[in-house]
Amino acid sequence: MSPWAGTRVSADRTHHTREGAPLYPVRFIEVLSFHAPGLAAAKDGTGAFHIDVLGRAVYARRFTRTFGFYEELATVVDGSGAFHIRPDGSELSPERYAWCGNFQDDRCTVRTKDGRYFHVARTGHPAYAERYAYAGDFRDGLAVAQDASGLHLHIHKDGRPLNGRRFLDLDVFHKGYARARDERGWYHVDTAGEPLYARRFAMVEPFYNGQARVECEDGSLLVIDEEGASVHELRPPRRGELQSLSGDMVGFWKTQALRAAAELRIIEALPATTAQLAELRALAPDRCERLLRAMNELGLVTRKGDTWRTTSRGALLHREHPLQMVDAALHWGRDCYRLWEALPEALRAEGTWEPPRFFDELSEDPRRVASYHRAMASYARQDYASLAEHLRALTQGIVVDAGGGTGTLLFELLTRRPGLRGVLLERPEVTRQVELPPELAGRVTLLPADIFTPWEVRAHAVILSRILHDWDEARAALILEQARQALRPGGRLHVIEFLLDEEEPGGGLLDLHMLVSTGGRERTGKQFRVLFERVGLRYLESQRLAGGNWLFTLEPH
Repeated sequence: MSPWAGTRVSADRTHHTREGAPLYPVRFIEVLSFHAPGLAAAKDGTGAFHIDVLGRAVYARRFTRTFGFYEELATVVDGSGAFHIRPDGSELSPERYAWCGNFQDDRCTVRTKDGRYFHVARTGHPAYAERYAYAGDFRDGLAVAQDASGLHLHIHKDGRPLNGRRFLDLDVFHKGYARARDERGWYHVDTAGEPLYARRFAMVEPFYNGQARVECEDGSLLVIDEEGASVHELRPPRRGELQSLSGDMVGFWKTQALRAAAELRIIEALPATTAQLAELRALAPDRCERLLRAMNELGLVTRKGDTWRTTSRGALLHREHPLQMVDAALHWGRDCYRLWEALPEALRAEGTWEPPRFFDELSEDPRRVASYHRAMASYARQDYASLAEHLRALTQGIVVDAGGGTGTLLFELLTRRPGLRGVLLERPEVTRQVELPPELAGRVTLLPADIFTPWEVRAHAVILSRILHDWDEARAALILEQARQALRPGGRLHVIEFLLDEEEPGGGLLDLHMLVSTGGRERTGKQFRVLFERVGLRYLESQRLAGGNWLFTLEPH
């Protein structure tokens, strides 16, 4: 039996015990549990270090923090950063990190000081060249990593992906299956990344002897088998189908409450009492209180005593927030709301309905143009911050961002790629609103143009970000033709679009919105391939981006 077998950390965490009796007379500020080779992390007035079962320090060095030994290596922290030591206190490697995990399965997760994660081997060297937004511990030779787009994948110990699948969230494998989440919810996958069943849940636990506990969206708790079939009910639904459907029917309540909060600039007046806010915004006090109650229900504000304060979610409705959603709230609640009334007529096989001339009508009001593009810029800042990491070969030459709004995507890309020059091709009323960053002076050309007619530019790369979904097949093909003609020999076209899954329902409502707002549509991978081939574009690769979008890279045949 090992000397530390049966030891426990005392209730006050100042020493170790065995069968309730202290192991040694000394007391520390804090101790952690013993691990092989029989050492425990401890801290006293001189610093942090490791002790043996007699309470003796096993080396002279002191650190800011020490943690337990795993696979006979321990993480320690001092003024230079985090790193690993051996039982004698010697360093595994001279490298320093912002954070280190524990060794497991001959690998350990570390985070660099610039925020990137990867695994190191027991030699202290990186186990592979890739760097991730996050990486977890290995179990049975596999770990979960998060790529730059925010999606998760399984990797081998040498960094190779287990399969080609990416997920919104993911867990390590347990008895052959892993918990995974997509846009619809949680489920289980096999080692090929394939779902075990079609259902999705609000929560799933790992399988235990062929069964798993899950929670449904209606609040019910079930036990399911490996085919997703319910075998036992643990708790009935907390919300029935009628209540659920009724909730969907009144979803516009939220849209219009958010619009009112944005239009009345409620968040910008907080903190305040109801009376103060009503006076400042010229609102009826009782009705002001009712709006604040609704905003509280939506998680936008909270009240302490008589004072209303903004939550982190509500702060997005402040015009000074870097990701402000004020203009988005106005766009959805004002510019788009009434368009949906035409949906039944738009779906009829025979009728007089014609798609709205959304962008032409928008152009008639400069204030609406500015508001719309501020809204789109907020989404772009969120979705395309890591785009450069997906366009690694695009480092030199001229890139055209066609239909690029006020330039959020293009400016971010040029900032990260000093060798690029950019052309922002947009409608004249939009280019008049563009403010060029001073640091990009001389590297950006504004090109007021009609995206459907030949472009007066020749480029090494063209980007079409969420442009094709605004248009039907004929108009989308015309845009692609202009982009193809604008490419120099060897140039490539990069198309960013949401991708409908032929087997899953996600994106159905968005697709209907495109129909009623512009006559456009979302498309499946097969529909995109047909569209690309129609104008002589060869598919090269696709990558998943944040926000459910995909990046397609193409070249002319």
